Amino acid sequence: MIRFSTITGFFAAFLTVACGGRSASLDDFDRTEYAPSHASGFEILASDNSPSTMLRVFDPWQGAEGFEQRVFLSRDGEKAPAGFSGQIVRTPARRIVCMSSSHVAMLEAVGEDSRIVGVSGIDYISNRYVNEHRRCGEVRDVGYDSNLDFELLTAMRPDAVLIYGVAGENRQLTAKFEQTGIPYVYIGDYLEQSPLGKAEWMRVAAEITDCGTKADSLFCDICNRYASVAADVARHTAGQHEDVVTLPRVLLNTPYRDTWFMPSAMSYMVRLIRDAGGDTYTPNDETTASMPVEMETAYMLAADADVWLNVGFCTTLAELTAQNPRFADIPPVREGRVYNNNARSTPAGGSDFWESGVVHPDIVLRDLAKILHPELYPDDELYYYRQLK
Repeated sequence: MIRFSTITGFFAAFLTVACGGRSASLDDFDRTEYAPSHASGFEILASDNSPSTMLRVFDPWQGAEGFEQRVFLSRDGEKAPAGFSGQIVRTPARRIVCMSSSHVAMLEAVGEDSRIVGVSGIDYISNRYVNEHRRCGEVRDVGYDSNLDFELLTAMRPDAVLIYGVAGENRQLTAKFEQTGIPYVYIGDYLEQSPLGKAEWMRVAAEITDCGTKADSLFCDICNRYASVAADVARHTAGQHEDVVTLPRVLLNTPYRDTWFMPSAMSYMVRLIRDAGGDTYTPNDETTASMPVEMETAYMLAADADVWLNVGFCTTLAELTAQNPRFADIPPVREGRVYNNNARSTPAGGSDFWESGVVHPDIVLRDLAKILHPELYPDDELYYYRQLK
């Protein structure tokens, strides 16, 4: 027989949680709920005494050293622990504003993009839900950086704004969020060196919307598909050459004014190219930042290239050579081996490569493998890339 005191105690505890009167202490959040396998910029902590979780975000902009944002993800109405001074997001967050297109893609990947009520730069967003619901005003453009429309943001009553840092913490912006009581969360996916590390930030979007288990399964599938393509490439290139492996040489980007910026060996694109069985010149192995290369040096590298990738907004070879007549003499241009990552673009020029491609590096890798080794996937159509004609 169940004792009446037991029932009474259980019921009282239930009411305490339901009314939001209970709160775990900060020290209670000592168990790792989620430790990323590829990303380096976040972790999620849990407590045995709480349904809520604690998100820790580390150094979410270039040059940040020792910065940490803590976000208390409240569940069942639980209050933040005493002494907690970070952001508080009540989950599942139902109204979310995304300041980057990659944040939109993370929510789309876990099936929660219908929670988006605002974005920055709506004309550059590829997401179907955003474009269908902008017409009726259910998804609004909130502006950019210091030009954010805080009156609109406040009227939206968002449960969370997903933001990113560039050169440092924008205290003018974050102070305004704090003044208006709008919770914000730093998403540092763009800083990750690993393609899979970028994609793994979807786990933060999933934690905010209470679908962590779904994201775990999805990310595992992405990792498996990525590994499968990389293994196909490794077997293919090993089988082509008995003694010396000569990988296709890749030229990246186009000049900006009189300078050609080349990515470092640690960059996202270089890792993708190398996993896809290619090689590319890298001027620096100690940073993720692109480095300037003198034009004459760049033209010497271009003369030795087999494939040219990521050529800005160009959709034809004529558009590319119109920028600089010397491009016409580069071997990839003469031989029609120029590919751009803008096959899926909005009318305003927003590229889905930098949106959904961030959370689908497996598809990007397959595109690159097909470009660099056409015989490997002969029946595949390119998804994010197009061959310039």
